[in-house]
Amino acid sequence: MALSEKNKMDVPQHIAIIMDGNGRWAKQRGLPRTAGHKAGSETFRRIADYCRTIGVKYLTVYAFSTENWKRSEEEISGLMVLLERYLVEALQDMEKNGVRFRFFGDLSRLSPKLRRLCEEASSRSSAYSEVQVNFCLNYGGRDEIVRAAMDFARDVAAGKRSADSLTEADFENYLDSAGVPDPELVIRPSGEQRTSNFLNWQSAYSELVFMDVLWPDFKPEDLDRAIEEFYRRSRRFGGA
Repeated sequence: MALSEKNKMDVPQHIAIIMDGNGRWAKQRGLPRTAGHKAGSETFRRIADYCRTIGVKYLTVYAFSTENWKRSEEEISGLMVLLERYLVEALQDMEKNGVRFRFFGDLSRLSPKLRRLCEEASSRSSAYSEVQVNFCLNYGGRDEIVRAAMDFARDVAAGKRSADSLTEADFENYLDSAGVPDPELVIRPSGEQRTSNFLNWQSAYSELVFMDVLWPDFKPEDLDRAIEEFYRRSRRFGGA
């Protein structure tokens, strides 16, 4: 289903996606899980390009969670190689694509090479404003809140802040997403119906759309369906 003309003019400014189902996609085809992640990476490219064409300003994707370290060494290694390859290509095409990159999560556990690529992508793309892609790497919503709380506590201990003065708006400045508006729409393909520690703070009032399609099979038409569902919702933010 294509977007209605009305909704083409007014898409959500920030869409977040839990890219789920790569392993099951590969298993259904008798392939290794790494093949599913490779197919999923191609889907991400298509969806990111599509988001840019329809006017989405922020796209946040769950690329690697704090819990994903429990997976096999082979699978983790394959994921990291795909991430490195994508960032190398993104750096080469940066001027042409005009995408701004941000990275949410504790990057300290990533390899030095991947950290350097993340830092270079962030710094070199900082002037672009057409669309911003936020990659959640070694990210967990609870971990993000704990790290933010620790940073605030350090500022209090250093005399820079007063514990009694903390507001929600202040606390948001300690999060990985500081300066980024909360997502209006969070999408999870694959049929699972939970957020799995993704953007716990930021998604408090997001519309959640769960879809019975595995991520490697996710197409622009599926994103259109999710956006149309978003516009069927009544967003009251606690009001009557």
